[in-house]
Amino acid sequence: MFNEAMLIGNVGKDPEIKQVSTGSMARFSLATSESYKDKSGNWETKTEWHNVVFFGKIADLIASKVHKGSKVLVRGKIETRSFEKDGQKSYALQILGRDIKLLDAAKKPTIENVQTYNDNFEDIPF
Repeated sequence: MFNEAMLIGNVGKDPEIKQVSTGSMARFSLATSESYKDKSGNWETKTEWHNVVFFGKIADLIASKVHKGSKVLVRGKIETRSFEKDGQKSYALQILGRDIKLLDAAKKPTIENVQTYNDNFEDIPF
């Protein structure tokens, strides 16, 4: 079996950085868009929002390198997170990030500005 997600999109707001028992956690929303022609031949754009979370050293790097509007490529796995709100159990899909590439055009053409970060996930608490 295989669970792999790869998304390219724009960060919706500055990442939220928290300290958890295993170190740092970075959470942000990522917008992905696709364009298509409707039945009338007009171009439409559909945007999907994804919740993305990273743990460990990579989260510290995200805190300093990723901001609202950053264009990034995220690879990770899809997981369901459960939580309680007002006594009701709720579920949300999120991407547990494994690595991230910064794709901002303003930072090119030097190859050093297209950076890949990844981390070892053996110590994630779930």
